[in-house]
Amino acid sequence: MEEKKRFKVYKMIMLIVLVAFITFLCTSIGMYQIFINSNLEKSSILATKASNSDITTTLNRYKKIIDKYYLGEIDEEKLKEGAIKGYIEGLDDPYTEYISKEDMKDYLDDTMGNFVGIGIYMVKNAEANKIQVLAPIKNSPAEKAGILPGDLIMAVDDITYTGEEMSVVSNKIKGEEGTSVKVEIMRGNETKTFDLKRESIKVNPVEGKVLENQIGYIEFSSFDEGTAEDFKTKYEELEKQGIESLIIDLRNNGGGIVDEALEIADYIADKGSVLLYEVDKNNKEEVKKAESDPIINLPIVILTNENTASSSEILAGALKDLGKAKICGIKTYGKGVIQQVLTLADGSGLKITAEKYLTPNKTEINKIGIEPDEKVELPDTVKNVLLVEEKDDTQLQKAIQMLK
Repeated sequence: MEEKKRFKVYKMIMLIVLVAFITFLCTSIGMYQIFINSNLEKSSILATKASNSDITTTLNRYKKIIDKYYLGEIDEEKLKEGAIKGYIEGLDDPYTEYISKEDMKDYLDDTMGNFVGIGIYMVKNAEANKIQVLAPIKNSPAEKAGILPGDLIMAVDDITYTGEEMSVVSNKIKGEEGTSVKVEIMRGNETKTFDLKRESIKVNPVEGKVLENQIGYIEFSSFDEGTAEDFKTKYEELEKQGIESLIIDLRNNGGGIVDEALEIADYIADKGSVLLYEVDKNNKEEVKKAESDPIINLPIVILTNENTASSSEILAGALKDLGKAKICGIKTYGKGVIQQVLTLADGSGLKITAEKYLTPNKTEINKIGIEPDEKVELPDTVKNVLLVEEKDDTQLQKAIQMLK
């Protein structure tokens, strides 16, 4: 009996101990879960704070690491410039770029149409991540040496460059008149090297002549300062020779100053006609209209190809939509955005995509291009429109036929 009683007491004690152990275990698990959740929440808050830290904080963090560990000499100006370039390149916009203080004067000279170099227009080829020759300037060292549209620039003075380094390459190619530069290009699967002597380049001469059936022909390769006035002068020369219609050749014209293109459109469009819509990031529209009575009242055909871009598309799109010209050739490049060049306090600059443009019918151009009224390819035997003879130029011959 006494033994049974002791056994019951023993069972009771064991039960109490077991319940206490289970309670402790459950409490411990619960507290562990709370601890884990608390730490996860703290980690989440820290991660959020880190992700929200501004660019200055992030760069300072890297600066401390570099100052502590980097073995070589540190050039703070180069680091700052590299950081700015990288930040802007992160936009992944081929037309937005940082321009250093040292490069700004050269850049503005180029825009105005005056520089010393080899005479080429360039564009980024995103697919190859290389700089592509859009077109050589007429009578320039590049054209005389045989550099062609579509050539990819692989290296300058034996240094290889990528598509992001357009400004660097431009500055390397330019230099003092009479000095030489070595340019390596890729044409298809063939690599070619050119040793070129730099010259003072007269950018964008507006050229013209009279073709058969009293058809006037005007050609120029970019819209620089004074292009519209030069166009008007050339037209007036042809008008005195009795032209009855006009071909405007915008093939391989990579664009330039928008106002120059609008001024040429103003020579042709009726006063008050909408020439262009400029739309900013807030969808605010600015309407550009013809301000004067037209001075050109002739049938017009515009020649275009895959290198007709930017301001060229503004002119072609406006005259097509307004019924003032027909387009012959192939679809244009499709650059329907406009850049502004901003000069910063330290003298550096930022060329930034700030607006897109729409034609008078509010047609989008960017990454689309303008379709011609008459689609005409050049023969396979023609490798370059700049070198083709008139009789073999099917696009020109079609334009002449359209105007007869």
